[in-house]
Amino acid sequence: MVTVNSLRAAVLGANDGIISNAALLLGVIGSGASDAAILTAGIASTVAGAVSMALGEYVSVSAQRDTERAAVEREIEELEQTPDEEAKELAGILSGYGISDKTAHKAAQEIGEGDPLTAHLQIEYGLDGEKLTNPWEAAAASGASFLAGAALPLASVFFSSNSALVVFATTLLALVITGFTSAKLSDTDPVRAVLRLVLGGALGLAVTYGIGTAFGGVVG
Repeated sequence: MVTVNSLRAAVLGANDGIISNAALLLGVIGSGASDAAILTAGIASTVAGAVSMALGEYVSVSAQRDTERAAVEREIEELEQTPDEEAKELAGILSGYGISDKTAHKAAQEIGEGDPLTAHLQIEYGLDGEKLTNPWEAAAASGASFLAGAALPLASVFFSSNSALVVFATTLLALVITGFTSAKLSDTDPVRAVLRLVLGGALGLAVTYGIGTAFGGVVG
């Protein structure tokens, strides 16, 4: 099932791909490099960025999954060894939500007679023991979204004879779309989100293009 958080993560990954690849391409274009060098740099940046994003996400989510598994194992052990203490702990948590002590203790007792592990994991940790985070899915989603975003400025280079203006315009248009989409998913002001993303992206693109232009001749 695709969630809003998953969609937001995909949009953010695409933004990373769009901005980072476009900035690199404009820097190389500004240096006066050949068409072959520009395309090679763009392809290498796209692949390297996607791999880096996927690997980073895999490592991060793997650590999160390890933490979740440890919580499940700890809760199983505590329910087996100290069920009464766990029932009191659960009752205390329920009382904190405004439930009367009597009702909270009764609810904790009834939960203990059924499937206490599921309830304890959900209430104490917000976990579903049957649906822990999947690092492979997260890595694939992150890498794919970055790849999709990075492909846009790369395609604009390929079809526009390495025109800096076309790359710049394509990138800003893509940022308008992703900024608007992200704002809608987050239920925030789309105008503010788009302006923040477009202005920041434009500044980054201008800086890298300027660096490429300033140092291209020196390095060459």
